[in-house]
Amino acid sequence: MDIKKVIVTGGTRGIGRAVSELFAANGYTVIAVYRSDESAAKSLQSDNIIPFCCDITDKSELKKLIEAHSDACVLVNNAGVALRLPFDAVSDEQAREIYMTDLYGTVEASRLLLPHLLHRKDGVIINVSSIWGRDGASCEVDYSTAKAAVIGFTKALAKEVGPSGIRVNCVCPGIVDTDMNGDLSYSDIVDFTDGIPLERMAEASEIARSIYFLASAEASYITGAVLDVNGGL
Repeated sequence: MDIKKVIVTGGTRGIGRAVSELFAANGYTVIAVYRSDESAAKSLQSDNIIPFCCDITDKSELKKLIEAHSDACVLVNNAGVALRLPFDAVSDEQAREIYMTDLYGTVEASRLLLPHLLHRKDGVIINVSSIWGRDGASCEVDYSTAKAAVIGFTKALAKEVGPSGIRVNCVCPGIVDTDMNGDLSYSDIVDFTDGIPLERMAEASEIARSIYFLASAEASYITGAVLDVNGGL
């Protein structure tokens, strides 16, 4: 039996790390893409998990990633950055970092892998958006905008490539207990969780399980979907 391969961007920390570990535990070869945190990458490396250093905002680096792993049957576009500042206080450099990482990297990684998926006539692309991509967030306007665009990208691409047997779906996490939210104070967390019916933050593993489900045969008739994993928020 052929071993399936998955590419996970932002695959060595937070949600991405949980995704890498879950796919590996289920027999996949995982290409865990990271940009700079070599220590996190080394701590994750195993027989099934291969860290790959790549700046997904750089198309030449993305091309090297896809050329090296064009046999991947699943792409999880998870890499993302967030910033909490008033909209008019965000610098050009900060805005560019958000859009290039959260949107451009997702779109271009998909564009580069797609011809190989079309040749296979199967494959799955799963994009990680955010509840703020659905609802918007004050002081996270650029992040919300980029993540909303990821939802639109998912729906449009799913319609285009569905006839070729390729599924494209999106997961929208709520607030997750990862280092992306590590700057939140205790009172911030209480304020957030007070509005969540399940009254807690998500664990990264819970988001990972939703992503793995969408990649699995159990989701064989699901495409163009936007799955909320937010505790009812």
